[in-house]
Amino acid sequence: MQYQLDKYPSLTKSYKNYYPFKIGTTSFIYPDLYVPNVKMLAAFVDEIEVLLFESDTVASLLSESVIDDLQRLSREFNLTYNIHLPTDIAISDPDRDRRERTVAKLLNIIERVERLSPAIFTLHIPFRADVFGAGPVREWQDIVYRNLTKMVQSGVPAERIAIESLNYSFEIMENIIRDLNLSICMDIGHLIIRGDDIQAFFNKFTGAVAIIHLHGVQHGKDHLPLDRLPESRHKPVFEILKKFNGTVSLEVFNFIHLQSSLNFLEKLWNNNPKQD
Repeated sequence: MQYQLDKYPSLTKSYKNYYPFKIGTTSFIYPDLYVPNVKMLAAFVDEIEVLLFESDTVASLLSESVIDDLQRLSREFNLTYNIHLPTDIAISDPDRDRRERTVAKLLNIIERVERLSPAIFTLHIPFRADVFGAGPVREWQDIVYRNLTKMVQSGVPAERIAIESLNYSFEIMENIIRDLNLSICMDIGHLIIRGDDIQAFFNKFTGAVAIIHLHGVQHGKDHLPLDRLPESRHKPVFEILKKFNGTVSLEVFNFIHLQSSLNFLEKLWNNNPKQD
């Protein structure tokens, strides 16, 4: 398929192998499909976060031919992928039948994208205390543990499943992650909105953090360009990044925000000493 890419603005500086960590961004920087986005970005970043928001559209948007193209671009540009699994379904759904269907859907999706050799499958596990009645945390934990165990026992390597920090205390996931040897997606924006100490979080879970979602936060709104990050968070973010060698995904969703974020990160990195 031919794509009209000249209608889009392009990055002008490559950040491949620029940092000790892999730098990446999302597959929805341009208002287009997966392949055009990757074609526009592949020469400039180390990794692409393939966003799969709606579970029922995965088969049509990620057809075999699209996966072929993404695989070819990976080889051509020495590019890797991570997969953000759909957010419209949850293994913590209060309805048992929906949970079972969710696990089956997720396993089918993981099998479908395996040819892309994704380093990580990022998974949202929502928690709502009001849904589970008495003793909600323990019931939720039991449900989550059982369903994550099913995924691991199906053959998905536990360390490739990264549980994302969301809008609840991550302590309720801690024992599950350690027991199953899962990974963590540390979403710094989500943690900032919660008011969490991001350095303390990173220090506690360092060995398990495989991917960091990085974006700006202002007035309780996240996924903004990185230059909107509160100044008080600049040094803590830098201190985390200089100790990290996984993937940092600039989780923004348009070109202007990506360009601003790349510029800001480069300045932050170069203006701070790398040695303690």
